Amino acid sequence: MSGRAPRWVTWLRGRDPDLAATRRAGRTALVMPALFALCTEVLHAPTMASFAAFGSFSMLLLVDYSGPMVERLRAQAALAVAWLVLICVGTLAGRELWLAVVATVLVGFLVLFAGVVSSVLAGSSTALLLAFVLPVSAPVPLSQLPDRLAGAGLAAAAALPAVALLWPRPVADPLGAPAAAVCRAAAAYLRTRASLPGPDVPVPDADVCRAAAEHTSRAGSDLRAVFDATPYRPTGLSVSSRALVRLVDELTWLCAVLVDRSDYTDEPPGCDPAAHTVRRAAADVLEAACDLLTDLNGDTGRLRAGAEELRAALSGMEHSSVVQVPAGRPGGNSTAEVYGFIATLDVSFRAQELGFAVLQIADNVGLAASAWQRGWSERLLGREPGALAAPLASARERAVAHLTRDSVWLHNSLRGAVGLGIAVFLAGVTGVGHSFWVLLGTLSVLRSNALSTGQNAVRAVLGTVVGSVIGAVLLRLIGHHGTALWFVLPVAVLVAGIAPAAVSFAAGQAAFTVTLVVLFNIGHDPNWHVALLRVQDIALGCAVSVVVAVFFWPRGARAAVHRALAEAYDDSARYLGGAVDYALGHRTPTDPGPRSRTAAASARRLDDAFRSYLAERGSKPLSLACTTALVTGVVGLRLAADAVVSLWQDEDRARAQAVRADAHAAVLGSAALVTGWYHQFAASLGDRSPVPEVVPLRPEDAARLVDSVRTELSDGQGRATPVAIRIIWTDDHVDAARRLQPGLADAARAQARAHQRDTPRSPAR
Repeated sequence: MSGRAPRWVTWLRGRDPDLAATRRAGRTALVMPALFALCTEVLHAPTMASFAAFGSFSMLLLVDYSGPMVERLRAQAALAVAWLVLICVGTLAGRELWLAVVATVLVGFLVLFAGVVSSVLAGSSTALLLAFVLPVSAPVPLSQLPDRLAGAGLAAAAALPAVALLWPRPVADPLGAPAAAVCRAAAAYLRTRASLPGPDVPVPDADVCRAAAEHTSRAGSDLRAVFDATPYRPTGLSVSSRALVRLVDELTWLCAVLVDRSDYTDEPPGCDPAAHTVRRAAADVLEAACDLLTDLNGDTGRLRAGAEELRAALSGMEHSSVVQVPAGRPGGNSTAEVYGFIATLDVSFRAQELGFAVLQIADNVGLAASAWQRGWSERLLGREPGALAAPLASARERAVAHLTRDSVWLHNSLRGAVGLGIAVFLAGVTGVGHSFWVLLGTLSVLRSNALSTGQNAVRAVLGTVVGSVIGAVLLRLIGHHGTALWFVLPVAVLVAGIAPAAVSFAAGQAAFTVTLVVLFNIGHDPNWHVALLRVQDIALGCAVSVVVAVFFWPRGARAAVHRALAEAYDDSARYLGGAVDYALGHRTPTDPGPRSRTAAASARRLDDAFRSYLAERGSKPLSLACTTALVTGVVGLRLAADAVVSLWQDEDRARAQAVRADAHAAVLGSAALVTGWYHQFAASLGDRSPVPEVVPLRPEDAARLVDSVRTELSDGQGRATPVAIRIIWTDDHVDAARRLQPGLADAARAQARAHQRDTPRSPAR
């Protein structure tokens, strides 16, 4: 007997990975009809029945929380409480048209904008809006409010056990598995690179190293693809989720560090054995991190011990590097001799750079695991391990970061709120029956630009027409045998839940229309004319969404990506300049923290704009490869500044000694040139002016640095001091930012050429 699955199962799994939509649809198809039957046939409460049906539809089909079961149930309970509050607000506001419009705009904006805080809120936005739209679109006396609340409460009481017991989703974090794959690949690459030549150990094969580097790079690209795959950050408010999402930038940077090489030397001389010790220690830490990411309930002791060994190896390498650089040795000032001197520390710098990255990764993975392993009481009281910002502080920081005119999320929130407000006004003025359908039409097609909104409006209307025709045919065939609708309802709900993921947006709209037609006709004589009348209501709502999109943001996320890139590069370059100034500019330096937070906020806005662009329907005129390279460049620039700050943090005496030497002026000069290029590059991205030429190697600055190390920053035995090593490493971080420039310039020029091809030329005169 063949063990192959039926073809329809294979097809469904191909369209619905992990059967996520099928799980939700199956639960809803069982619970929603049962609650509707209980309220109509047993309790004889039609108002309660409507809110129980839509409540269960919302709480089971429109949301899909991840994480441990206790966190899912907590999110479901919070959603239920929010439903009760929004029903009260919607019922009170719905009694007066002007109040309904104002309340809809305010509530719509708050619900949509709150999604920027976490994926839990972003994934709940449609369900929350439905909780408000349903009562505000149907004005009733306040005497019916208890029935509405009772229906929603009944839905919540059924949803909690259904989520826990009916085909529960496996516990998994969307970032955990791809992040573990990057750690595993990077550890293997480091072990390959750390193989020292000797009597019993061959020289590492170049092809093997290249293959390991490519495998690591692919794993990093896969992780970034998962992160960019949704229009909101795939993270919740929990400590573990927020810690894991920080790994995306850190692992992206680690992959870039592993494959980056200086362009002034092919194979650095004076290979420091301590650097290979750091690589092996870093590989141990990454393997421990991989194990924890695979199972966050694992023992964190191995990761902590590995991190301590890595810190000790980094400290030992810093001391051994002093011996590696004989500063007192006479040397010439030719370009080859100067860069040969600096290249002596190249391997050590690479090891220091990746060691810092790996320690950052270890801290976040350890924090995620410790938070995951907390008991219920600690979760309830909000006791968090480590020093990561508390949930409310983190939420506030993320929300404030998007209160700018160029924020994609702010644009979407304003457009959605105004669109729903106009829909409420038109539904009230025109007096259409079931104005709830008008708001559904508006809500279902609002997207991020006029083009895609128009496309979705056509699909929504076509889907509604098809669904209405199917519903009318069903009602016509059933005739006076209304009991048959009870058997049709679960099937309709099941198809409505699966169709959007497995077939298309239009198919989902058609199935949802059939569900509503069946729902509104149960308990009455089936009237197929009513099904066709609902098309005009949906069409009105779709027209509202198109008009609002045209006036609010016709260009969509494509233009926003360029603005966000320009802002992110400008702020990140300012942070890098501030970090170098903090290290070497003054004996009493300025705190780089504010610039760091500004750069991080710009990076978050860029991530959200890029994901919104990817989520837009239709063709993608921007090259995804080039745009991804530009987005990744922001990560490298910002985290290079982090590394400089970390290198000199709490080293006041070393900083004072460095400022007294001429070497600091050489590094500051190089940093000014590099950051100045990034400011010009940001301007070219913003106004599409020509991309500036990249900053070349400047032998005169390097010679000045080397001369200072030889004359001012050497000890009595003719060796470079630890301060000299840190200055050279700081210069190397600046040079790493410079080496990003050719690839970024090529990507920006390719984007500019694509824009010129897509922009219609004015006719010649």
